[in-house]
Amino acid sequence: MAKVVNKQRKESEAVKARKQKAIEVGEQIKGAASVVLVDYRGINVAQDTAMRKAMREAGVTYSVIKNSALKRAFEATGNEGYDEYFAGPTAAAFGPESDPIAPCRILAEYAGKTPLTIKCGMVEGKKFDENGVKSLASIPEKPVLLAQLLGLLQSPMRSFAVAVSEVAKKKSA
Repeated sequence: MAKVVNKQRKESEAVKARKQKAIEVGEQIKGAASVVLVDYRGINVAQDTAMRKAMREAGVTYSVIKNSALKRAFEATGNEGYDEYFAGPTAAAFGPESDPIAPCRILAEYAGKTPLTIKCGMVEGKKFDENGVKSLASIPEKPVLLAQLLGLLQSPMRSFAVAVSEVAKKKSA
């Protein structure tokens, strides 16, 4: 009788632990601007270490998570239609608000030079397949985009200033 009670208690604790993990992953999903799921089979330790270092530097959280916990977490946060991606080994990269494209960029880079495979991604609530994640990865970082925008805004103003200056020179001569 005591063995049965102990077995039930252990099973109950295991269920609680799985539910707790799903809740933790759900909180990570809610707090992240983006989530990218990958299949990490075939990647060696050196490649994994380099990739994790690049992610830490970019403020991206990366971890291997059981598919059952991911599935529960995605469903709990209202993100449906991801069931097909919860097969095989899965790791998730959670992007910060400051640069939601960072996990896409880093994982696309490493997917090109390692056996890592991008499964799908979610950026600001929108679902992207592997090709969508790779196309998002081609978007430059925020500081580069701001510099490009400022350059575009400056160009017409500079041309106008030069034209006004030339007109003033002609009238004074």
